[in-house]
Amino acid sequence: MPETPHAHPSDEHPEVGVARTSFMTIPGSPVETRRQLLVKVSWMLLWMVYLLYPVGDLLHGGHGTAATVVGWIALTGFVTGYASLVVIRSQAAAAPMAGRAVVAGLVLTAVVAAFTLGTAWLTLFTYASVAVAIIAPVRYALAGVGGMAGLTVVVGLLSHADRGDIPTIALTAFLSGVAMTGLQRLVATMRELREARAAVAHLAASEERLRLARDLHDLLGHSLSLITLKSELAGRFMDAGKDEAARAQVADIENVARQSLIDVREAVTGFRRPTLPVELAAARTALAAAQVGLEAAPELVEAWPGLATEEAGALAWALREAVTNIVRHGEGATLCTVRADEAWEGDGERFAVLEITDNGKGPGKSAPGNGLSGLDERLALVGGRLETGPGERGKGFRLRALVPLRTVPAPAAPAG
Repeated sequence: MPETPHAHPSDEHPEVGVARTSFMTIPGSPVETRRQLLVKVSWMLLWMVYLLYPVGDLLHGGHGTAATVVGWIALTGFVTGYASLVVIRSQAAAAPMAGRAVVAGLVLTAVVAAFTLGTAWLTLFTYASVAVAIIAPVRYALAGVGGMAGLTVVVGLLSHADRGDIPTIALTAFLSGVAMTGLQRLVATMRELREARAAVAHLAASEERLRLARDLHDLLGHSLSLITLKSELAGRFMDAGKDEAARAQVADIENVARQSLIDVREAVTGFRRPTLPVELAAARTALAAAQVGLEAAPELVEAWPGLATEEAGALAWALREAVTNIVRHGEGATLCTVRADEAWEGDGERFAVLEITDNGKGPGKSAPGNGLSGLDERLALVGGRLETGPGERGKGFRLRALVPLRTVPAPAAPAG
């Protein structure tokens, strides 16, 4: 892939490189930059369409100069308060009392404006209802929204508003509040899912550490016990004047120590080698941070249960590299699809195939970067190969990693 912003260059750490989300925010997460806050407030301002009614009332309602000035001040203060509520809720350490004070101010402004300026100002209760749904605890949100709808009806009747408009305005306020309540619950669920994915990735890493601890315990426990025993024998032979027998025991100690060193290195290498379950959990976290969905079958991690360790590690590296490319340079990508398959070559050899595609703009005409070249070398070491190119119908980018499907033979039963 090219080393340009439109390509998929290489890295082996998908957790980094989420700078492309500087203009975006993940629902339910606090904003991290002023740009993200500006985007969030701008989206909020798009829903100010109902304020056309009070604005039209100020422009064509026939109010006096004093009433018009007060109305503009009230409307400006209302919009400012609503925007400040969005800002407060976007902070990592949101102050509950500050949010409640802002909502109380919004409700008071809506009530006073409806009594003093007329029916058109009842539309402020729609935004007040949404604000109540934002700050209210989940168990009380629907009750608060219902109370705001009831308050809309009461204020409309007491202010002698047009009785034909009151039910419509009250229903709009209620439905808007209910929609915000549902959105708040959805955001909470998404937050819990992100935390669960992070926990899964952490547990997968912890499982690898436990495996390393078990391997080292088994390897070193056996080897050190054997070294201790042979050292005692060598000492006894030396005391008995059996030099040749003592030398033989020392040679055995040397061989055991060297083999132990080899075994430890292999155990540590296995610990560092990525695995599909770990990389898939890490991919979910990284892609979620980049606002890219991941579509992968649950049985993917067990697609080839008997695949040799080296080949399985190469496929895990391929998944890591592909996700890194999407996170950093998959411009326009919103979905990553991971599939497992098998392929037969002309000579009858069977291959395990891991295919990762995205729906971004694709690689263009640039050459592959260092990461994909390195991945190609990793696959070649185990007899596999790398295939890259545009996705279906020429859209997005597709990476296919193929490794020979050579299963590990079952260990022989121990004698005796």
